[in-house]
Amino acid sequence: MKQLALKALAAASLALLPFAAAAQAWPTKPVRIVVPYPPGGSSDIIARAISQPLSEALKQTVIVENKAGANGNTGTDAVAKSTDGHTILLCDVGALAITASVYKQLPFEPSKDLRGVTMLAYSPHLLVVHPSVPANNLAELVALSHKDKLNFAVTAIGSAPHLAGVAVEKATRAEWTYIPYKGGAQAIGDTVAGQTQVLMNGMLATLPHVQSGKLKVLGVSKSSRVPLLANVPTIAEQGVKGFESGTWQGVLVPASTPPAVLAKLSAELTRIIRLPEVRERLVSQGAEVYTMTPAEFASFFEKERRNWAAVVQSGGVKLD
Repeated sequence: MKQLALKALAAASLALLPFAAAAQAWPTKPVRIVVPYPPGGSSDIIARAISQPLSEALKQTVIVENKAGANGNTGTDAVAKSTDGHTILLCDVGALAITASVYKQLPFEPSKDLRGVTMLAYSPHLLVVHPSVPANNLAELVALSHKDKLNFAVTAIGSAPHLAGVAVEKATRAEWTYIPYKGGAQAIGDTVAGQTQVLMNGMLATLPHVQSGKLKVLGVSKSSRVPLLANVPTIAEQGVKGFESGTWQGVLVPASTPPAVLAKLSAELTRIIRLPEVRERLVSQGAEVYTMTPAEFASFFEKERRNWAAVVQSGGVKLD
């Protein structure tokens, strides 16, 4: 009996050798991190923060490529269909979970064609306005929206910040017009310039403009106040009970990625995002380092998909 057990263990070990060898050999050429949005947004900031440490860890060049278009779907589709084994996706995971609910047709299926590697960071949304807007809290903004036309800049139709704006609008009976952009950086730029008046966006990319006085913050979409903005009440505190939303940045790979490579990449990314210099850089801008195993990532993605599907249905958001 003991001999049979030893033989079975030996056979299992031999079966795992090809997978271990594949992980050890990978990568064999430069790795491409595709960010499906324009430069300057939260995903882009994080991709550039981890690219050099990842290059050093993998002993290969790591290239960050911004492949924007179709509200993030162009770059995501390119990664989902990639077959070179060296292309990964770094995106807003919440936005990706929303995609299937707002588009009638997609060239890819997020839950089938992509596999989560790890989450990297979370930053709550900030509700901000141009400094010229005569409102200093959510109630004043809602009241103003009934008197004056307010343009609400959204990073993309169907994105997490867009649906967060829809949820706040529905809960408070505010009235604003959504102006779509190709990414967070562009939405921020037009709000700073005063071409749009209201914006909800991830804290990581938005906080520097608040600190410089170019934008005025009215609320934070977190269950509790954040230390960097301790005097700013949460949106929940201002009457939208239980409201919480944010931007989750994570890494995904094509579903065909070998398990051993997935495990290696997950371990390296988790280690890198926790490095003191990387963590401090992100925390100083309002992002929390937040990692998950591939299994935890899959569970989170499914939960987000269900939660946002309800918001999409309530807000009637649909795209062809």
